Order: sequence, then C-alpha cells, then structure tokens
Amino acid sequence: MKKILFVTSEAHPLIKTGGLADVAGSLPKALAKLGQGPIIDATTETESEPATEHGQDIRLIMPNYQDIQHVEKPRYICTLRVDNRDVNILETHLPDSDVIAWLVDYRPFFDYPGNPYVDDHGNPWHNIAERFALFCRLATEVAMNRAHLDWTPDIVHCNDWQSGLVPALLSLESKAPATVFTIHNMAYQGVFPGAIFSALNLPGQLWHPDGLEYHGMLSFIKGGLVYSDRITTVSPTYAQEIQTPEFGYGLEGLLSHRHTILSGILNGMDLEQWDPSSDEHIVSNYTARTIKQKLPNKTALQQRMSLPVDENIPVFGLISRLVEQKGIDLVLACLPHLVKQPLQIVLLGSGDKSIELKVKNFAHLYPDKIAVTIGYDEQLAHQIEAGADIFLMPSRFEPCGLNQMYSQRYGTIPIVRKTGGLADTIEDALPHSIAAGSATGISFNDASAGALLEAIKRAQILFENKQAWRKIQQSAMKKDFSWENSANQYLALYDAISDA
Repeated sequence: MKKILFVTSEAHPLIKTGGLADVAGSLPKALAKLGQGPIIDATTETESEPATEHGQDIRLIMPNYQDIQHVEKPRYICTLRVDNRDVNILETHLPDSDVIAWLVDYRPFFDYPGNPYVDDHGNPWHNIAERFALFCRLATEVAMNRAHLDWTPDIVHCNDWQSGLVPALLSLESKAPATVFTIHNMAYQGVFPGAIFSALNLPGQLWHPDGLEYHGMLSFIKGGLVYSDRITTVSPTYAQEIQTPEFGYGLEGLLSHRHTILSGILNGMDLEQWDPSSDEHIVSNYTARTIKQKLPNKTALQQRMSLPVDENIPVFGLISRLVEQKGIDLVLACLPHLVKQPLQIVLLGSGDKSIELKVKNFAHLYPDKIAVTIGYDEQLAHQIEAGADIFLMPSRFEPCGLNQMYSQRYGTIPIVRKTGGLADTIEDALPHSIAAGSATGISFNDASAGALLEAIKRAQILFENKQAWRKIQQSAMKKDFSWENSANQYLALYDAISDA
C-alpha cells in the first residue's frame, strides 16, 4: 500500500474550471479503490480482478476557495506558521468517497468569490503568484509531516504549474518523499517577472537557469519539470508532442533532456456519470447489445433543437469551448459546404464572442440544418452524446480530451484530428480496421478545413453502410476508458519510483 499526497489547485465536484478538476476528482478515488474487490464494467459486463491486496492511502490537498461546494462541513485540524503567515488546514472528504481532502485555508488569498485563477475580465488575479507559492509551501510542510498530522507520504503527486514549486522545495529537504509531476496543458506555465522570486522569499538555491529561472523570469512549471522524479502527461502522444517547438512552448528542450523519465498516461472517464445504460439525462437507455434503443434519443434531440425529425439524416454533435485550439475555425470554414449536404449540426459551447456570433448567424440562416446553444447545459450535453450519430472534435491540440471518450461510450462516432489524446483513443475507420472490428472513429492529420471536410465525407459514406456503421458503434462502446485502468498505470509508476 502506498501513501500518496495528491497536490492540485482544483478537484471536481468541489470546484472545477477544466480537465484537471476531473482528474483530481476521479484518480484519487480510483487509487483508493484499487485492491478493494472486483469492479464490474457495465459496458462489457465483465469482472476485473483487484490489482493489490489493499487500497492506496491517498490524501488530496488544495486551496480552500470561497466557492468550494462542500458536501460535508470541513473541520479545523491545525495552524501552521509559514512565511510569516498563520495558515489553517481544514479536513473534509471528496464527495462519495473515503478520500481525505485537506484544504489550505488562508482568507487574504483564497476567501473571495470567482474563478481560482482569473477575475471577471479574464485577467490573472493580481496576487496569483503569492497565492500558489503559499499553497506549495503548505503542501511541502504536509509532505514532510511538519503539520503534525501523523502521516508521511511515500509519493507526492503534483499537477500543473500551480503546484510546480513543491518538487523544487522538496529537493532541498533531507529524506523527502518521491515526486511525480503531471502536465495537463503545457500552454499554461505560471511565468512571472523575475522580481517576484525575491518577493516570494523563495530559497536562493533554486534561482538559476537550471532551476526556476526562465530567461530572467520565474517559472513555476519548471519546478515540476526540473526537480520531479517522474514527469507524466495525460496521453502518450502528447508526451511526444511537448518535446517539439509546436507544443513545448519554449520548454521542449528541457522536456527532451528529461525524456527518460517522461511518460504519458491517458486520463480515464467517469463511467457512472457517462453511461448510456443508466443515464438519467436521456430519454432511452441502451447498451452495445441494445443499440437500436439509441434512435429515440436522436428523435428527442431533433425535436428539442427544432430540427426536422429524420432518422436517415446524420446528426453531427459538437460540444466545445469556441476557441481556435478546439478547431472551431476549421468547422466554420466547412459550414458553407456542409449546409448544402443532407445533414444536421447541433452545437453547444461558448468562448470567443466573434465565433459565437458567426455560429449563431449560420443557425439563423439555416434553421433546418444548424442548432446552436451558447453556454453549457449538462443535460443537453448528455442528450447530444446520446442523440447524435457523429461527434466533431477537430482540435489543433488536445492533451487528452474527454468528449471523444464519451462519444465512443455512447456509440456516437467521433471525428478527430490525429493529435494528443485524440490520436491515442481513436482507431481510424479504415477497411482493415473495420474488418478486424477495431475501428472506433474517424481521424485526419492536417489542421485544415479541407482535411476536416474529407473526414466528414468519409463519415457520411460510412453512415449509409448500416452494417459497417453498427460494427464501428459496437467496437467503440466496448472500449475501456475506466479510471481503474489509468490508476493501475500510475500505481506501477509509483512502484517503479519506490523500487529505484
């Protein structure tokens, strides 16, 4: 049994801004369950064997934001004097689990409403460096058992730049626990003016080009990349991509230098929340064996979105942030061609205001072809995954991605660009893969409207071949995207560090 301190700036359902929260809310629970008995996968209806004799002893630590949604009232456990500040630690649990969550409670930094990272105008909070430096100091104190919690971890697992100083600070300690640092998105690095380093009162030994210094600036993420015992990211392909200038954002050289300790482990998905056999958000539940029951969901989606009801017209779903990273510009470039085709598009998302306006204009001009909902609606998201035939996800880059996993589980065939986690989770529907029963989606290489349009045409042709289409759907629905699978890979990584 391993003792693991999971350091994160957010965790679902306590607070969420992105995919990190999904990981932090699911992976610790999956690790805690490993070895506690067989788990039934509703998709394949098979029983998996326990991986260990005991579940892992995992504790999560994160800031105590004002907007955290508590299922149980946290209790005070101690106060630490850190960097001339008195900081409380509160204790609660991740909802629906036995995983203990420690909340770093310092009101001047964390006790005000809103996003953990940016204000209402999308600008980083003025004291964001101070906030997460203090958080990292507290996590270090807990890791070294100086919070007097009578618990010392074997592994400290840090996530993204907000926790990047923890491996750096632990590198200065005697008999420190081993460290893992997971990159969820290299585009966000926590880089600040060099003067901030002194203002944060950080140890001078860390300020050099091979440490936290980055071209005269302070880089939080470098703390994780330089000082961790192992570096992971959220898909094998993304682990390779971030070693290139296109995806490394200036740190590709460092990542290439440390490639021997860098690996990619796919995120899992919540199999209980996203399960077509029991989903309460959809009108008709179904499995891979009863996939004909998917059709009523298509009819209901067409009716809800005021589109003509026609089971023979392919419905394309798209749930996304409306930003260039997600390839929305490629979709926009294709729309003049697509509106001439016998198809329908249902879009749910928000983001760039100019993109929002463009997609709404298309929906206004072609109300029988395109339906757009700006914002996010959890129920509608489930109904799109269940009711659409095809899911569009043409991201320019995608560290892991979840919607392509949801789509496969719901028998909704994803069209993806071959990048990051999209490349690792989709088997392209080519003649040999369809014949072998391994095809689960459609992928294309170039980030261009022409390449996306060709992929859409391929999907339309396959959709007309009902036998081949059904085979692809059933292959997709049987894929294993469980967190248990991912947790086993992390546990093997922890074991490798311990045995080194």
